[in-house]
Amino acid sequence: MRWNKAKTLTVLGFIGKLLVGVLVISPILLGISFSFMSPSELASIPPHLVPQEPVTYTYQKVLQSIPLFRFLGNSMIVCTIVIVGQILTCSLAAYAFSFFHFKGQRILFLAVLATMMIPVDSIIIANYLTISKLKLSDTYIALVAPYLTSAMGIFLMRQSFLTIPKELHEAATVDGCGHFRFWFSIVMPISKPAIASLGVYIFIQTYNQFLWPLLVTNTNNMRTVQIGMSILREAEAVDYGTVLAGAVMVLIPSVFVFIVGQKYLVKGMTAGSVKG
Repeated sequence: MRWNKAKTLTVLGFIGKLLVGVLVISPILLGISFSFMSPSELASIPPHLVPQEPVTYTYQKVLQSIPLFRFLGNSMIVCTIVIVGQILTCSLAAYAFSFFHFKGQRILFLAVLATMMIPVDSIIIANYLTISKLKLSDTYIALVAPYLTSAMGIFLMRQSFLTIPKELHEAATVDGCGHFRFWFSIVMPISKPAIASLGVYIFIQTYNQFLWPLLVTNTNNMRTVQIGMSILREAEAVDYGTVLAGAVMVLIPSVFVFIVGQKYLVKGMTAGSVKG
């Protein structure tokens, strides 16, 4: 009897999770379904949830309307540079806050964390004026420069580094291992879950940027995929099937990265939450 009750609770829990999961992804499923509908079917009353006569010309129309692969390539280049830059800068800063001891260390770390409370919109104009004066508009440097480090990345990496035993650092120091070698050969390999977590977080955040790329790019050769989607909406404002087809194509990379890195994202976010 006790076994049956436990089994029933397990089944009910699974069904509840399944229903919540379907509810969460239902907008994506509807978007995929609508992307295969013609304009007349989308306008039908009552509306159809599943295409009666699926069409694929909406996806072809996306590729004809905008240089989607160029936009995707720009987004991937920007994401790669930002990920590498933040992993380097944030891990080095986190190493200093974790293994160095100097006067004002706690105050400086709190000052770094305080920058997370500054709204992005309040500094975007200053960043744009700086990029403009340096004549870097419409370049990859302009797209990545303000995002090569972050307080969130420093905090995440520091929490991971704090789980590394201090005795390991002391033993390495006795053996003549310098700080840079210890960081590169020992600390970074141990912190792979946190690094992967940070990489996934940065990718999703950078890939979905809209306002900053819109400000600093002037030509289609440098625009990212989110700007491309706005152009598609302007060009095909009536054909919602084409717009949704473009959205589905744009969504694929971020969904793939999130699915692959989900376990690392959770593990990295919880690193350092329990010590001892």
